[in-house]
Amino acid sequence: MENSMSRILIETTVRQTLKGLKENPKRSIRNLVDMALNFSESRFQSRFFQTASTMLEHEESAYYTLVEDAVNHIETEHLVKFGMNLGYNSCTCGAQRIRMNEKRLGFNIPWTVLFQMDDPQYSTHLPQYDLAIQEGEQLGIYSWILLSHSNPMELFPLIKRHSDSAFFLFCRPEDITPAILDEIIPLKHLMPVVRWESGANEACTILRNAQLPYSVYYPYSQKDLQFILNGELFCETQQTHPLFTALAAKPDCPANIQHLAHQAAIQVRTGQSYQTVPWELTCDTQNLDEIISDDACCVLFNGNGQLFALDHPDRAPFGNLFQDGLLPLLQQAYPKSAPASS
Repeated sequence: MENSMSRILIETTVRQTLKGLKENPKRSIRNLVDMALNFSESRFQSRFFQTASTMLEHEESAYYTLVEDAVNHIETEHLVKFGMNLGYNSCTCGAQRIRMNEKRLGFNIPWTVLFQMDDPQYSTHLPQYDLAIQEGEQLGIYSWILLSHSNPMELFPLIKRHSDSAFFLFCRPEDITPAILDEIIPLKHLMPVVRWESGANEACTILRNAQLPYSVYYPYSQKDLQFILNGELFCETQQTHPLFTALAAKPDCPANIQHLAHQAAIQVRTGQSYQTVPWELTCDTQNLDEIISDDACCVLFNGNGQLFALDHPDRAPFGNLFQDGLLPLLQQAYPKSAPASS
């Protein structure tokens, strides 16, 4: 994505605000949100910053503490680069490009794509993943979720090549090693998301000591619901200072349980009692996409390259990313109900 005067001005403002946050975090956060609201051009931006402004009226919000802690413990360049890629490239310019391309091409485009990399041989498909991300960026997609269940070391050159995008790397606690850390530190547009299980505390401590942004995720199904609903999960995870606590439904999780987990995430965000932001991976991602471009679109590619429409779990998976490419599969899976305007 080309640098524009708008990005330069916004980035300058962000840097100035980060300095002010260390002196007066509450006032600086409110000033930044109010300024962003005044300059919001799209419906998505206006809705997002209006919600943020309303939430920050709560003087005892735990999110003030969360932001203050992040500013004091995350290296500034990492905060700026990741924040600009996610907030500006993806949710501002990328969102505008998505809406334009949906109208022009006649199919729905997700704001982010999930790649499930659970095959130890995923590296054999890195050229196809690289091409898919190139295609996605041309469509306006600048956020990518990589679900890695094996050593992610070979992913880092791929991530490095796409420095305009924001990457969330879902990984295991044992993946956070000194060797991995050496690869992550230079990648300012990458956020590790550590599985919440045995060893997660230690992994988060390593990332925190390296001044990196990170989050955690909790795979859940019906038996885990009470742990989410009673707030114990968020009470536990906030002790390790993750920015987000993502809820990831297991494949066997019933739809009604996922709905309850999503409602719990919304309720906890509204209550602002925990120093971490809950995010139901499928439902919240789908809702954000609906705000950006009206029609919900939530896409996952499994390790075999098949497309799963997470917003339509009744649909059978189809296609092959490694043979067909990203654009043709999105065109098949998400045609607009009405013809595109000429």
